[in-house]
Amino acid sequence: MAASLLSRRGVALLAFSSLKSFIPVVSGNNVVQLIAGYNPRPLRLNLKEPYIPDRNSEKTPEWQKTEKYERKLFARYGFASGVDPGKLWPTAAQLEELIQEEKQWHPPLEEMLKNIAAKEKERAEKRLAREKLIAANMAKMPKMIADWRKEKQEAKRKVKEEKAKKERLLAEARERFGYALDSRSSKFQEMLAEIEKEEKKKRKLLKRRKREEEQGLTTPAPAAESS
Repeated sequence: MAASLLSRRGVALLAFSSLKSFIPVVSGNNVVQLIAGYNPRPLRLNLKEPYIPDRNSEKTPEWQKTEKYERKLFARYGFASGVDPGKLWPTAAQLEELIQEEKQWHPPLEEMLKNIAAKEKERAEKRLAREKLIAANMAKMPKMIADWRKEKQEAKRKVKEEKAKKERLLAEARERFGYALDSRSSKFQEMLAEIEKEEKKKRKLLKRRKREEEQGLTTPAPAAESS
């Protein structure tokens, strides 16, 4: 009895272990299929010898044929990489480019101090020019304030004169037409044009009289008749 039970358990374990390598998959017809799992062998890596790519091989990638990669190989493996260290030095053009880049991004201490002094001088000149401008404007401030007050008073005077003129014209229109007129009405505008025309004639007449008087004063007196 015990032997038969052990044999049954052994068969069940063997069947289960054999089924572990199969994966159940349900097909379109609802049929369960068992697909064997794929367990590839691990790759055997050669960690004892360095990997040196063949530059003459077509299978070697282009980035492994560059000088940068050769420098990396020589830095990692040394002479075992088979790289000639003489080829790793930069050319004259590359060296000049490196020197110019070094001068641009990492200038010497003397040049840095010179640049700092030049910037400080420029900043001081700008500050001095600004102070001079402020001093000049402050010196002009009293005159500017006086001019501003004068302009303000002149503007107030003009507004006052315009208001008085408008009131005078409205009063004249009231006397002429017998009733108050709106300053925006056509009758008032016609009257205003007529008054301006008359005033223009008066000014022109006054100028002519003044000119005639000046000419009469400047003309030489007639010579006295000889006795």
